[in-house]
Amino acid sequence: MGSTESELYFVFMNFDPEYERLRADRSRQGAHELDLYLSNKHDNLLATVLQPGTYKKRFSWVIVDGFAVEISDDQAERLRSVPKVRVVEKNQEIR
Repeated sequence: MGSTESELYFVFMNFDPEYERLRADRSRQGAHELDLYLSNKHDNLLATVLQPGTYKKRFSWVIVDGFAVEISDDQAERLRSVPKVRVVEKNQEIR
């Protein structure tokens, strides 16, 4: 059983044709649509897989389809089992 203490994890998603389509639109409107699409996509994933109030999404990236979230080790394992998720990696300090 993993830790219940929250730590920062980075979550990267599998290929999404809608993300690729929106990313190809370099207009200001396209950038706004991409931001909104990713934020909603990531929020919906977290709300579907994890219990409300047990995580804190920090931000979504636009350059890659991914986000940062504060979760426990057990929650990270749950996210790893989702087919749409490619990688879940704990933040590590490099010294």
